[in-house]
Amino acid sequence: MNGGSTEHEQDHERRTALMQTSPAAPRQATRPSPPETPEAVTATPRKGGRFGLPTATALVMGNIIGGGIFMIPAAVAPYGTVSLVSFVVLTVGAIALALVFGQLARRNPRTGGPYVYAREAFGDFAGFLSAWSYWITTWVSNAALAVAAVGYLDVLLPVGHSIGLSIAAAMAFQWLPALANLAGTRYVGAVQLVSTVLKFIPLLLVAVGGLGFFDARNLGPFDATGHGWAGGMTAAAAILLFSYLGVESAAMSAGQVRDPERNVGRASVLGTAGAAVVYLLGTLAVFGTVAHDRLIHSTAPFSDAVDAMFGGTWGGTAIAVAALVSMTGALNGWTLLAAQAPYAAAKDGLFPAAFAKERRGVPVFGVVTSVALASVLTILNFATGAKGAFNILVLVTTFTATVPYLLSTAAQLYWLVRGMSDKVSGGRLARDAVLGLGAFGFSLWLVAGAGYAAVYQGVLFLFAGILVYVWMAARRRD
Repeated sequence: MNGGSTEHEQDHERRTALMQTSPAAPRQATRPSPPETPEAVTATPRKGGRFGLPTATALVMGNIIGGGIFMIPAAVAPYGTVSLVSFVVLTVGAIALALVFGQLARRNPRTGGPYVYAREAFGDFAGFLSAWSYWITTWVSNAALAVAAVGYLDVLLPVGHSIGLSIAAAMAFQWLPALANLAGTRYVGAVQLVSTVLKFIPLLLVAVGGLGFFDARNLGPFDATGHGWAGGMTAAAAILLFSYLGVESAAMSAGQVRDPERNVGRASVLGTAGAAVVYLLGTLAVFGTVAHDRLIHSTAPFSDAVDAMFGGTWGGTAIAVAALVSMTGALNGWTLLAAQAPYAAAKDGLFPAAFAKERRGVPVFGVVTSVALASVLTILNFATGAKGAFNILVLVTTFTATVPYLLSTAAQLYWLVRGMSDKVSGGRLARDAVLGLGAFGFSLWLVAGAGYAAVYQGVLFLFAGILVYVWMAARRRD
């Protein structure tokens, strides 16, 4: 590193020397402790990566595009076509974030992504907060996806009239992807690639085919709120902001990606750009095929668009199938990610050691624990009807998901400010600084969009993890 050893490293060297001369040294030798510094654990990524660029890209796209796309046009229609401008602004921010993840993964291609970057730059506590926050996001979001999937399944099969059938269906949506994960990363990649292709066929049919039926008279006003286009764009952005969660998917699974130094960045950008094209074209096509006054009250905007394009009432069934495929693919990908942050943290001694145990390249305990917690939330939702509490938890994840983003972009800015030649290319300093600041601003906007209540609840959820950190830190020093 530039300028010699840091004070943190010098302190570590002094402690190492003391340990070697201390009478307690033999005891430490029989029970090796995890590395004391972030730099000590960044040597090599896990071997046996099985994800090529196409599968890594599919992982990013599949995780970004879950079930939300099927409601987005109706959700932003009340603000007018200014919401399309919000899409463009958000896409730029999301791609900047994807590029930052690519740069960070090039320097440190370990499984764990945002956790790894935060710990390397700021130490154990920041790394733990990133891993804890991301883990909360993944399994709570999986519960929400399973509940939404049951709603779409009810269009095809009448399961909604029975709490037992609804719970059984939700469990199937969660545990079948978990079984694919437990079978090994090869099967995870195959399921993700197939589900991404299958769900994009109907989405592209509406997104591209709908342009042939486009009627500008259906668009409605540019500013439908009447309170100024800037306010409308911001309000629409508050809804759309969370459509891009998942840009970190390739970085989080870097240890399973072949040639991660190159492919993580490429997959992040390609996946984010691909999802943005589908989002933007799909929303534009629905805006142009469904009359504005009807769209703002629609509960199935893509179904209404298909009905308007081809006639009949079969659109609801077709879109329900597409939604189920989309959500199954998202559950498959997010189940994998749910185990990755705890895996990396456990390897460094910041999470219980069970999270670091693998079978067929998969952190089994992390997968099973995450799905089990999501299952408990899902059963609570159906059995008690506590949808209000459940919705609060889901909203909290919009905050917890941005904590790793902020810490990762802050890590990139940290290396830039320090001017470390082995971390940042000096010739690209200005470009990387603008990119890092843009990604940090985008992440901060995500936090603001979550709302006061979600941030308040999310901070409580986040700080509850401090007890886990204290317990693990004390065990490391035994």
